[in-house]
Amino acid sequence: MFGVIFKPSLTLPIAYLTSRRLVSMSAVGIRSSRLSIESMVIEPPSHPTYDLKGIIKLALAEDAGDRGDVTCMATIPLDMEVEAYFLGKEDGIIAGIALAELIFQEVDHSLKVEWSRKDGDYISKGLQFGKVSGRAHSIVIAERIVLNFMQRMSGIATLTKAMADAAHPACILETRKTAPGLRLIDKWAVLIAGGRNHRMGLFDMIMIKDNHISIAGGIVNAITSVDQYLEQKNLQMEVEVETRTLEEVNEVLQYASQNKSALTRIMLDNMVIPLPNGDVDVSMLKDAVKLINGRFETEASGNVTLETVHKIGQTGVTYISSGALTHSVKALDISLKIDTELALRVGRRTKRA
Repeated sequence: MFGVIFKPSLTLPIAYLTSRRLVSMSAVGIRSSRLSIESMVIEPPSHPTYDLKGIIKLALAEDAGDRGDVTCMATIPLDMEVEAYFLGKEDGIIAGIALAELIFQEVDHSLKVEWSRKDGDYISKGLQFGKVSGRAHSIVIAERIVLNFMQRMSGIATLTKAMADAAHPACILETRKTAPGLRLIDKWAVLIAGGRNHRMGLFDMIMIKDNHISIAGGIVNAITSVDQYLEQKNLQMEVEVETRTLEEVNEVLQYASQNKSALTRIMLDNMVIPLPNGDVDVSMLKDAVKLINGRFETEASGNVTLETVHKIGQTGVTYISSGALTHSVKALDISLKIDTELALRVGRRTKRA
């Protein structure tokens, strides 16, 4: 099942204005649009309340303000139709194609979109990988919103792919360090590139972190409280606890050996030690993994970079989490051009095509 709901409650403050008439926005739901669920290479992650269509409408409304695209109205005849082409201006992993189709259909369901690549594919600088055709007004209105989402998602996907490949056999995870309001979209990009999702939010996994431990009066107290809570509420969900020392790891293991516990994963936080020469010391991490000895999933966190992730992945940890996948996004440069010949000529002049 597609795990994202679509709420009709959010409306644009004003429809997109033309020179003498009002053109209302299409409110096509995903199930009735030309974009089928089956056509998505990777579906977005599940969320019980996230309104993806609402996010699209909010982005369009932010751009339209209370007047619509005044430049478009001033320069482009209402009935003009054009073709515009997606051009890669950097090498990388493309992500956001399925989302782009939703945006185009929200603006104007008569637009026709064609792709020569799919989400998760590699694109090279100068590659023409998609085309949208139809009303010029609609294409220009959708252009920047489509590109904003695709560039961000593709930037996340490009880094995720590199990190996931280097981390093997460990799996790479993102964190909750996402752009506010864009969490599902950020996490979707990670999935597209072969990463795995950590918890979606505060609701779908118990994660006992340092502040919980401090407030509870110790790591054993915190886990005990979680086990009692889950039993009282008759809940079953994954439980992760953050450890920062080998002593804490031993405390957790001793508790779990003596008590029935819902614990499923132990985070090994900041057990990767940076060295002056730019390398990292992973001996503490290895010791922790050896202590746990497969009794629980393990997750390495802290000092994870593209340069260090391979070494971390060789320690035997199950997962490696990196906030940098989403909190320090470098957008992948993509453009949407009607005059592709001129765009490519300019791109070559500036080394961007």
